[in-house]
Amino acid sequence: MERKNVAIVGVGLIGGSLALQLKEKGLTRGIVGVDASEIHGRKAVDMGLVDAMKTLEEAIQCSDLIVLSVPVDAINTLLPAILDKVEKQIVIDVGSTKEQLLGIVKEHPKRGRYVSTHPMWGTEYSGPAAAVKDAFENKAVVICNAGESDPDALEWVKEAYKKIGMHLLSMNASDHDVHTAYISHISHITSFALANTVLEKEKEEDAIFELASAGFESTVRLAKSNPAMWVPIFMQNKENVLDVLNEHIAQLRKFKACLEKENYTYLLELIENANKIRKIIK
Repeated sequence: MERKNVAIVGVGLIGGSLALQLKEKGLTRGIVGVDASEIHGRKAVDMGLVDAMKTLEEAIQCSDLIVLSVPVDAINTLLPAILDKVEKQIVIDVGSTKEQLLGIVKEHPKRGRYVSTHPMWGTEYSGPAAAVKDAFENKAVVICNAGESDPDALEWVKEAYKKIGMHLLSMNASDHDVHTAYISHISHITSFALANTVLEKEKEEDAIFELASAGFESTVRLAKSNPAMWVPIFMQNKENVLDVLNEHIAQLRKFKACLEKENYTYLLELIENANKIRKIIK
């Protein structure tokens, strides 16, 4: 497949990791970065994630593929502005919410040059130093509203994701946002809330550090995630997140009631039912 000159707008965890994979798989002739942080930009060049840092205008002009890897509220502003300037370039985003964004660009005359993607991978860390080699191997990537993209743009993006080791899923934007609310967004809210609970009730930082088990660490790991990224996600996917949050609160109330009423038979049933997740997630 044809190698591309690539621009990564937002050279952080996802953008930086994607840059590494595109280079590793020989899918690029060169990669430039665009970032609001000069410190991040210098770090991205020093680490070899990108060959040089450019302004957004320069990056659009010198690239065949433009990757938007910034918070979702920034994508809402950047995507239509970039589409205004592209000719044959392909534009993709890697954001975690889609319905609002796709509504914004639905009638744009260059809508076909845009492919809406969401690689289902991430960590709690941010910035170029968090970039991970082989991050996307054997992970899923969701392509939303594929029929609205030009066939040549869609085909290149699909083949590129396959080359870096991902398997493809196709969804409409609305379904995507519902599923990510249940699979991803609620996990982060739960982690943030649990961290705040522990910080409120356990005033001894040394005790938290010394007594925290591996189970606790894995549960609150996501609480270290960047708020600048997650607040816009929760805002854009508010209705779906509220729906899943209400269900989660209802489940917590069941556990609370079991303990209050000493109904340990039902408590056992709740935990056994939860164990069914083993059949889905090994």
